[in-house]
This record gives sequence, structure tokens and C-alpha cells, in this order.
Amino acid sequence: MRIEQLWRAGDAGVLALPSGRLVRGRGLRDPMPSGHPPAFGVYLLGAEPPELGWETRWVRWPDFRLPADPAYLKEVLIESLHRAESERVEIACGGGRGRTGTALACLAALDGVPAAGAVRYVREHYHPRAVETPWQKRFVRRFDPFR
Repeated sequence: MRIEQLWRAGDAGVLALPSGRLVRGRGLRDPMPSGHPPAFGVYLLGAEPPELGWETRWVRWPDFRLPADPAYLKEVLIESLHRAESERVEIACGGGRGRTGTALACLAALDGVPAAGAVRYVREHYHPRAVETPWQKRFVRRFDPFR
């Protein structure tokens, strides 16, 4: 793995997981951060995203709601976790807080953070307002990385 293949800890939106893997969260309404683009992106949107120039997965997820297919979300997050070992992985929604924060909290649970503390972890290490709604918080608390 070459260092230029990964994000840098401390860069805008980059979440360091307990394993040391780095994943960038962002809002698609914001300008693309400077530097390298992702190699793989997960887009949490109500409608399919446009072609972005890198490999992507689309998870149907309307704003302020929950994913339409939670099992598919988990599958995509497991793939993201593995790919983050050697690639720049981005997880994004429109604003970069609610859906992105929820997915990042579930990713943190997959990486070893207890689900009950995953929202707090993402708020401390990604954004203080990540995971916006009560049902998103409940979704994370009930997320079972072993099922």
C-alpha cells in the first residue's frame, strides 16, 4: 500500500476508525475537497447519483430517513471497511451529517466500537452534529455487526 492511496488523518471529513483505517465523509452539496479523489465511494441518496469517475455503490436512502435496504447497507459498509485498508474510501450524502454520520457510526461498529457508543464516537471524531434524527440514532444502536 502506498501512502498516496490513502487519506491523511486530520484532513477535512476524514474519520480515523479504531483499526487505523481512514474513511472520508462529506456532503455532496459542498465543493469537492482538494487533493486526491476517492478510489471508491458510497453514496446515500434518494435517487441514483451521476457518474463520478470512480467506482461507486449507491444505497437508496431518502434524506432524514433510514436506508431502504439495511442488509445492502451493511454489505456495502463491510466492503468499504475492507477497501479502506488500501484505498481512499468516501461515504457521502447531500449534507454529510445525517445519513453519512449514521453510516459512519455503523462502520465504526463494524470496526469494533460498541453500537451503543458509535454515535458518540462519530460525533467526537467526524462531526459534532453527525446522526441527525432520533430514528437514525436508534438504527445505529440496533445495528448488529455480527448478524
